Amino acid sequence: MKRVVLGLLTVISVSQIKAQSDLNRGALQLNTITTAVPFLLIAPDSRAGALGDAGVATSPDANSIHWNPAKMAFIEKEMGVSISYSPWLRRLVPDISLSYVSLYKKLGDDHAIGGSLRYFSLGDIKFTDETGNALGDFRPAEFAVDIAYARKLSDRFSGGIAARYIYSNLTGGIDVSGAGTRAGTSFAVDVSGFYTNEDAELFGQDVIFNVGLNVSNIGAKISYTDDANKDFIPINMKLGQSLAFVLDDYNSIAIITDVNKLLVPTPPIYATDDKGDPIIDNTTGEQVIESGKDPNVGIMSGMIQSFSDAPGGFSEELKEYNLSAGLEYWYNKQFAVRTGYFHEHLTKGNRKYVTLGAGLKMNVFSVDFSYLIAMTQNNPLANTMRFSLMFNFEDFKKQGKSGE
Repeated sequence: MKRVVLGLLTVISVSQIKAQSDLNRGALQLNTITTAVPFLLIAPDSRAGALGDAGVATSPDANSIHWNPAKMAFIEKEMGVSISYSPWLRRLVPDISLSYVSLYKKLGDDHAIGGSLRYFSLGDIKFTDETGNALGDFRPAEFAVDIAYARKLSDRFSGGIAARYIYSNLTGGIDVSGAGTRAGTSFAVDVSGFYTNEDAELFGQDVIFNVGLNVSNIGAKISYTDDANKDFIPINMKLGQSLAFVLDDYNSIAIITDVNKLLVPTPPIYATDDKGDPIIDNTTGEQVIESGKDPNVGIMSGMIQSFSDAPGGFSEELKEYNLSAGLEYWYNKQFAVRTGYFHEHLTKGNRKYVTLGAGLKMNVFSVDFSYLIAMTQNNPLANTMRFSLMFNFEDFKKQGKSGE
């Protein structure tokens, strides 16, 4: 246990030292990948939020729809629901938040269905024109509704799929720079797989080994005006593992790691003349690309292209993989303590943070808390407490019968 914690702290320290060294050299060029509706990638539940946003291969629960729909096939309980709440930019404004509700129902020993609702409220905004005259108040919001299905394909492997409707209304139809705006909508799917081995052994110790893969938000581009180019939604690939050491009948500890990559085009570097003005191709009317690839491609082309289109070549491609690592300790399957770390390269957003959390599981419900400590000054969840509640209907029925 001490070695694992020391190792995690060493990784954190080394990454911070390297980031500072890179900044001092001043030789790095920022090239952050941006998409529409980024709220789809926010960790909605406090358990994963306490594990450095790692969750594609953790043990199944009611929040599996977001992280890996295939995990639902291995949930032991018959039916459950989870409710989560995350304040956003709490230190600056009081009315921005992410709310998440998810539920699942086992249809038998080998398959299950689920659904979820994610709602991101952006608070109250006052719109004004160029001269400062008030145009009205609006409360922007975004939401996504999911329906998911998972099925065991063998005793240790399952597959899952989720369908998602996305709605984003950021302007309320107000004119921006003379152009009308509208709500953006899209439809997307997730494709996932999950492998679990509860009878594994490592160094003479009983372990539970899980591997998960989820490619999420494979869907149509989105636009907020009729005459603007459409933007990619955050098509995302997450691959991870969980290795849980069963120490005895009461104690277990899991080491969890996730690798995450956006499957959308990387912005290229455009050619400029001696004055710094963009060079335009007379034939196409488009800017000339100096390095990288054209980002204005179709969905499938963009996904494939995302593995080889970074202007800086292979070294920049490696920087587009985000890493999450977490530790989860359980006592008697009732009390959990968690910690984690998230790393994003300096040139790709520079999000780095440590997470802490705890969980308490009762007969009918469980509660999880998480807290984020930002290591860079660009995290809207810095120093924010989040919580999740999960209810188990099977245990609720049992408790009701025992009461009778």
